[in-house]
Amino acid sequence: MHSDLIGKIEKARRYAEEPERIKFSGLTAHFNGGNSEHEIELKDGHWSCTCSFSHNWGTCAHIMAMQRILAPMLTKEALQADTELHLSDEPVTVG
Repeated sequence: MHSDLIGKIEKARRYAEEPERIKFSGLTAHFNGGNSEHEIELKDGHWSCTCSFSHNWGTCAHIMAMQRILAPMLTKEALQADTELHLSDEPVTVG
């Protein structure tokens, strides 16, 4: 194997062990939920999901699961739920 490629493979392994090096600015994913498939999107630090719960509450189990999975690779803004709950003035965070 070419030595340049070997070096890149080793570097990729090191990077993969440090997910905090990566910060997503946007992504689209398909989430196979309990009842149907949903499309989840992260755009400019804000989440959306095609499930009805997300439309009503600003967050959902699908978004919260993605926040947990991707936590080291998300900005602080993307880690907060975009919720309009009137129970508290504090943002809902996952952690």
